[in-house]
Amino acid sequence: MPVDSKRICGPEITKNPYNFLINGNEKGELIINGKRRDGRKPDQARPLFLRPGLISQAKGSAYIEQNHTKVICAVYGPREVIRKEDFSMKGQITCEFKFATFSCKKKRGHQQDSEEKDYSVQLLEALEPAVQLDKFPKSQVNLYLTVLQNDGSALAASITCASLALAHAGIEMFDLVVGSSVRIHGNEILVDPCEEEEFHSNTNIGVDEGGVVLGLMPSINQISALTSKGELNFDTTSQAVKTCIQNCQKVYPVLQNCLVNSLKEKD
Repeated sequence: MPVDSKRICGPEITKNPYNFLINGNEKGELIINGKRRDGRKPDQARPLFLRPGLISQAKGSAYIEQNHTKVICAVYGPREVIRKEDFSMKGQITCEFKFATFSCKKKRGHQQDSEEKDYSVQLLEALEPAVQLDKFPKSQVNLYLTVLQNDGSALAASITCASLALAHAGIEMFDLVVGSSVRIHGNEILVDPCEEEEFHSNTNIGVDEGGVVLGLMPSINQISALTSKGELNFDTTSQAVKTCIQNCQKVYPVLQNCLVNSLKEKD
């Protein structure tokens, strides 16, 4: 057959580029000598950075950074509901969750996929109980969340970021919602898992292998959202929920100070 001179001939043998990633543990264990692969202890969360008011065109906005997980949220409204069939004496909230095309190791599409739509629904369920919907009847508030970089716990970070953005927008709320996630790996509960820990699987463990994401309103001690995946025992799930609640209580004062400082900057 004639050779196509316009086509670049690739090598005869190819290898997966992910095989060349640095992996400190060849056996695939998440914990070595009491520490995780990134050097953290099992109950240690990543450093947290919060900043409200980053998007000047939006009514309210917030940015959160947990090491290499970075999420930004913009809030628009309240504004009038256009369609008559959506008329309600209570206000409405819409959430749109989206991974940026460059945020993950594998390129994401421009349109929402099933995972992003599922995260949008979970975000809405986590935030609705905290917002006083009767304060803006016949209106709706629109939230747009974009994950700029994903290194695990994106949903938990988005819950915290969206709650801070709503408060910055002046939306009346019963309380802030703080998100937290854990990864259950056998007898270990890993707080604030990174992407490698989230998608790591060990077929030898079987039971107690999964994750839990929780949204908490700390001042009224009410859980607004709870999601679990994997095969978990009841006792393990209960302990994971308690760990998430403790982590949310630690983060809550940080959100309060962040809002107070943003008000002082406006003055």
